Amino acid sequence: QVQLVESGGGLVQPGGSLRLSCATSGFTFSSYAMRWYRQAPGKERELVAAIAGTSTNYADSVKGRFTISGDNAKKTVYLEMNSLKPEDTAVYYCNTYVQRREHWGQGTQVTVSS
Repeated sequence: QVQLVESGGGLVQPGGSLRLSCATSGFTFSSYAMRWYRQAPGKERELVAAIAGTSTNYADSVKGRFTISGDNAKKTVYLEMNSLKPEDTAVYYCNTYVQRREHWGQGTQVTVSS
């Protein structure tokens, strides 16, 4: 059974940093792409970053500020977020596509506010 569990969200001031983690189980982590999405109140869920092997992609809004990485030994994907802005406030979700279906974590709230 595929499971994704996010952690690391919280309240941070503008310009601050957070690192999100997504611990996984139930599939061969190193064989699948992993993604981070976010959803702000009243907005659609949007793709923030993705990693597949050593290849990474980012939304234009986070390029140069966010870094996605994976640890195959720990079966965990991370999202390092720097220079945070109020518009980064959202629930952040971990995602993967395994066994012909999407899998999502429960989400972790990130609030950027002074």
